[in-house]
Amino acid sequence: MAGNTFKAIMGRNKFSSSEIQKIGKLLRLKNKVNRYKQKMIRHDLRVIYEFNISDFNEPGKAFGEEELMAAIRRGAIEILDDATIEAMKAKRARDKAYDEQQKEEASIAKGEMTDWKKAMEEWQQWEDRSQHGNDKE
Repeated sequence: MAGNTFKAIMGRNKFSSSEIQKIGKLLRLKNKVNRYKQKMIRHDLRVIYEFNISDFNEPGKAFGEEELMAAIRRGAIEILDDATIEAMKAKRARDKAYDEQQKEEASIAKGEMTDWKKAMEEWQQWEDRSQHGNDKE
């Protein structure tokens, strides 16, 4: 369709009602403070709630609590129960850890990175041998 472009969501679009209340409070506060504090609030929204204003607003327009509620009404943001949100966060954390592990292993295999875990094991073995008088190196 002409005019419709796909917009990738950088953060989450599913939140618990308690998260929405806290996000709404931060958005109210954001519209009352100076530019520096606004920047800090946007940072907290991204880091604590994985909420990116740019995922839901029109570029160049302010985004506050009213726009948050409009995003919920139009279905851009879903409200789920706390247990579902916690399970979703846990899965995201596991996926992120797995991806980081895969990236680290690939970098080690390419020689772009030192296998620090292996190096620490070797160091510990050397220290153990040295402390027991078995150092033959």
